Amino acid sequence: MMMPATCHNLEFGRIKFADFGACGCSFSASFDRFRSRNYARKVIRSVNRGGVGDRRLICCRGDEKVAKCRVFSTEAPETLLNEDAPGPPPVLSVKKESKADLFEVVSDDLLTLNKNLQSIVGAENPVLMSAAEQIFSAGGKRMRPALVFLVSRATLALTGLEELTREHRRLAEIIEMIHTASLIHDDVLDESDMRRGKETVHQLYGTRVAVLAGDFMFAQSSWYLANLENLEVIKLISQVIKDFASGEIKQASSLFDCDVELDEYLIKSYYKTASLIAASTKGAAIFSRVDSDISEQMYQYGKNLGLSFQVVDDILDFTQSAEQLGKPAGSDLAKGNLTAPVIFALEKEPKLREIIESEFCETGSLNEAIELVMKSGGIERARVLAKQKADEAIQCLQCLPQSAFRLALEGMVKFNLERID
Repeated sequence: MMMPATCHNLEFGRIKFADFGACGCSFSASFDRFRSRNYARKVIRSVNRGGVGDRRLICCRGDEKVAKCRVFSTEAPETLLNEDAPGPPPVLSVKKESKADLFEVVSDDLLTLNKNLQSIVGAENPVLMSAAEQIFSAGGKRMRPALVFLVSRATLALTGLEELTREHRRLAEIIEMIHTASLIHDDVLDESDMRRGKETVHQLYGTRVAVLAGDFMFAQSSWYLANLENLEVIKLISQVIKDFASGEIKQASSLFDCDVELDEYLIKSYYKTASLIAASTKGAAIFSRVDSDISEQMYQYGKNLGLSFQVVDDILDFTQSAEQLGKPAGSDLAKGNLTAPVIFALEKEPKLREIIESEFCETGSLNEAIELVMKSGGIERARVLAKQKADEAIQCLQCLPQSAFRLALEGMVKFNLERID
């Protein structure tokens, strides 16, 4: 892999969409500005926008595929020319981007996924498709399959593969079916009437149809999983389905339990959220045929991203309105599900324990409990936890070559934290 330290004789040139510079390495000798403009159109939305005078350094790989170029900030190019400068140039940060912006580099892959999902589910039963569509169209951004595509494309360069395989694409479909099935069943268990501002499947079609729809999608995903004929991935994804059940049992057995510890919360959060994300990212790496240490780093990336994502969701349950959440604020606490902000707050507020253990039997007690969580520092400590897991996720990406896809993976971590800024 070409390292930034080997790039000398920087030359900078102004182009329409951004100011890019080609490194002086041998593979950049014939740097093509027309291609860089096309690359800018595709990627510049995914990186930090600067002023007219800002510069970007593109360091081309040997295959001269621009999507695999290394992109660095060069606002202070003299630091790049100083051989004593510590560490590599900073990677461009992603600020205030939406998921749609981050996933633009795999937008074509996601369009194909949507068509295939409709074919896979709808061909079997129109009623089940209608139920599944209620989830598919309820504002989700296909985060998990997008992560499959991003990791797949980010790791292709490590093994010399030119394009995604059939297995990559099927894995993304399987992951989305499993996720959708879990949401349908979660809403039944939680007796939730709304998800992302829309009525849930069991609210529209009844509990019987909802349970069967979820069961069908789990079964369908398992059948496609078996047909991948990769034992390592089969074991990986099968464990996820087991983890879902373990997480629900763990949560149900600890409702209103004020002695629950942070480690138990993290284990439950792994089972319910992070396990599927970790399996998505590791499975993608496996199908790219990377070494086991790389696939393990992708697993750790997905795990830590998933845990950070869950902690952020649990913070938002206290800090956002019902309209923003698509469900009543403080709903987890009302049901006795004690999340990170509450666990931290219990260490400082003895009265909070009394209110929770009474199961909010008195009028106004839930609002009082929410206020105690807010003023005790529980939210702030949960933010620190989310940031810690996010930092661990970012570290796991250091094994990947710089590319638009790695930038998007880093941006996903930052986007998650920006939800609580």
